[in-house]
Amino acid sequence: KRSNGVYYCGSPNDGFPSYTTMSHSLYKSSSWLNIVALRLILGFLFSFMIEPFDVLKNSIIEVLFGFVNCEESWNLVSVYWGLEMIGRKNMGRASPLLLVLLALGFFFAMYNLLTLVIQYKDSSSGAGSGIPDPVIRMPTNLRKLGKSNLKFHVALTATDAPYSQWQCRIMYYWYKKMKNMPGSDMGKFTRVLHSGRGDHLMDEIPTFVVDPLPEGLDRGYIVLNRPWAFVQWLEKATIEEEYILMAEPDHIFANPLPNLAHGDNPAGYPFFYIKPTEREKIVRKFYPEEKGPVTDIDPIGNSPVIIKKSLLEEISPTWVNVSLRMKDDPETDKAFGWVLEMYAYAVASALHGVRHILHEDFMLQPPWDLEVGKRFIIHYTYGCDYNMKGELTYGKIGEWRFDKRSYLSGPPPKNLSLPPPGVPESVVRLVTMVNEATANIPGWDSLNSG
Repeated sequence: KRSNGVYYCGSPNDGFPSYTTMSHSLYKSSSWLNIVALRLILGFLFSFMIEPFDVLKNSIIEVLFGFVNCEESWNLVSVYWGLEMIGRKNMGRASPLLLVLLALGFFFAMYNLLTLVIQYKDSSSGAGSGIPDPVIRMPTNLRKLGKSNLKFHVALTATDAPYSQWQCRIMYYWYKKMKNMPGSDMGKFTRVLHSGRGDHLMDEIPTFVVDPLPEGLDRGYIVLNRPWAFVQWLEKATIEEEYILMAEPDHIFANPLPNLAHGDNPAGYPFFYIKPTEREKIVRKFYPEEKGPVTDIDPIGNSPVIIKKSLLEEISPTWVNVSLRMKDDPETDKAFGWVLEMYAYAVASALHGVRHILHEDFMLQPPWDLEVGKRFIIHYTYGCDYNMKGELTYGKIGEWRFDKRSYLSGPPPKNLSLPPPGVPESVVRLVTMVNEATANIPGWDSLNSG
């Protein structure tokens, strides 16, 4: 996961990850020479502006603030203020040649400015943008709105295996702590248990039992039961809330979660490894060209997603069918591997014309995300391995480690050791929250199996 400009490009079960430095150009529409020229020309031009042109000057500065970061903004304003002081002193001595140069400068400046505006509009409606905003894609008309203030039902799909059970218990503990805190729009909670039978957590966690797929249909890929579980739950259960959060057992609520969705635009988290545009040949098997460009497929999985219940009722059957078709296609199965069901949800949503608002702050994934900050969900799918110097040893078992896969047959013990000094705050926070939950959940050590 992204950390200090570096992106992790492997899977959770790979060995050492491969890394690629991702360089983002803030001004995608112009070369760096044009940017330098733009800043100098605008500074020179603005220095000679007097009333009534001050209104235009201020408007252009205000627009530019929307395209540059703080450092670039202050650099631009510094150029402007310095040159304006000189310009106002020399306004009366302006020569015809200088006025011609100013006119040319104004033309080139406005050309570059309009190019930036066009590029900004394109990037806002595309798959992503260079604008430093935790909401990386959102319909323009919705950016002016606040949060929806509508409650959402928290639903996670799970099995009755001990590995799934202890994660659900920790997840439910933190749901209860965050539910009624200021800023939360959490409604009721359901563990959608797709084992076909109840287990010993039925009295502890609100649970709705559904059937798994017919034997052999998932071909050992148990995640295929997730869309089928949602289809059954939506058909049979009474759900009071208008919105639903699709969550997973290995999620911990780190901050109170508001409803990030708006109307028919669900909220999702952008996964760096879901890349429909780079998999177009395969994706087109399930998303034909007449449906639209591949860029209409969001880089998401089904979780975490906050979505209108009525939309999920429409999408879920398609999600089941696309998942099974992808699994039946050897090329697709090999290419998508463990994220196949995530691609299936993304494609199914696009087939129904649904676009998601993508929130980078929706979730963090230690150890690649270093701080919790204001993000809402900790997703602990990756192992955290460090030496005693606090250095990450991913792919190699560390002297200190926390990995959920170390506890496949039963829950982790209480009071896990905290990471050594130097380990990122996100990992420390994760272990601290696990320890708090295990210390306060009744019968933690006694309930080890279904």
